[in-house]
Amino acid sequence: MIRAGVMGWPVEHSRSPALHGFWLEQYRIAGDYVLLSVPPERLEAALRALAADGFAGCNLTLPHKEQALRLVDRADATARRIGAVNTIVVAADGTLEGRNTDAFGFHENLVTTVPEWRAAAGPAVVLGAGGAARAVVTSLLDQGAAEIRLLNRHRERADALAAALGGPISVLDWKERAAALDGAALLVNATSLGQAGQPLLALTLDALPTGAVVNDIVYVPLETPLLAAARARGNSAVDGLGMLLHQARPAFAAWFGVMPEVTPELRRRIMAGLALR
Repeated sequence: MIRAGVMGWPVEHSRSPALHGFWLEQYRIAGDYVLLSVPPERLEAALRALAADGFAGCNLTLPHKEQALRLVDRADATARRIGAVNTIVVAADGTLEGRNTDAFGFHENLVTTVPEWRAAAGPAVVLGAGGAARAVVTSLLDQGAAEIRLLNRHRERADALAAALGGPISVLDWKERAAALDGAALLVNATSLGQAGQPLLALTLDALPTGAVVNDIVYVPLETPLLAAARARGNSAVDGLGMLLHQARPAFAAWFGVMPEVTPELRRRIMAGLALR
C-alpha cells in the first residue's frame, strides 16, 4: 500500500485527506493519505522519518512550507522561486525532493474556468505579497505576462517579492488599488481579505474593464463579495476552490502514479465538507 499524508501544526482542518481519499477511491488505488500533526521543532525529524515509515511523500501546510525548503535534499525551480515547499516526494534512495504546486494549481483553475484567458491579454493586478501571491506572480510570469501590477497593504513586502522574482512587476501603493484596475485584463485577490472571519476587501471595480477576469483565491466563502461584485457587472469570476483542488493533482501523480482529474463530483464532495454553497 502506498502511503502519503499532510504535515501541519495544527493539521486537523486540512481538506487534503478528503481530496486525496476521493481520488484513491475513484482510481481504485491501494493507498492511504493521513493527517500528520507535527510541531515546527519536530519537522526535520518527521521529514527524515518518511522513508523509514514507508511514505511516498507528503504535503505541507502552515507553518512548515518555508522551513521545509531548507531541510529537503533538493527542491525544484518553482519551489525555490516561490520560497516554499508544499509537496515532498521521497526518492527510491530515501532522499527528499521539495516541490511547490501552487503556481500550477492557480493556472489550471484559471484556464479551466475561463478557457479563453491568456496571460498576454493585458495587465494583471495582484493584491497581496504572501506565499499565495508569490505563487500567483510566478505563474503569471511563466505564462508570459507582460505587466503585473502588485499591491500589498505593507508595500515593503510587495517590493521584496518583486525584487526576488524579477520581471515586469510594478509595485504600487495600496491606496492606488482602485486606479490600478484601469485597463487590466486580470484581477487576483491573493490576500485573506474577504475570507470568513477576516475584514472585507474594500475595492471599487469601476475602473476594471468588463472583459477582465476576476479571481479570488479565498474559498470560504466560495462566493466572496469581490466575486459577487464582479459577476454583477459582467466580469468572468473564478473562485478559489479550484486552486486548492488543482494544486493537489501533481502531488497525487508523483505518489500514486495517476494524474487525477478535478470533476464536478469532487467539487461537490469538498464543498459539502466545507459547508460551502
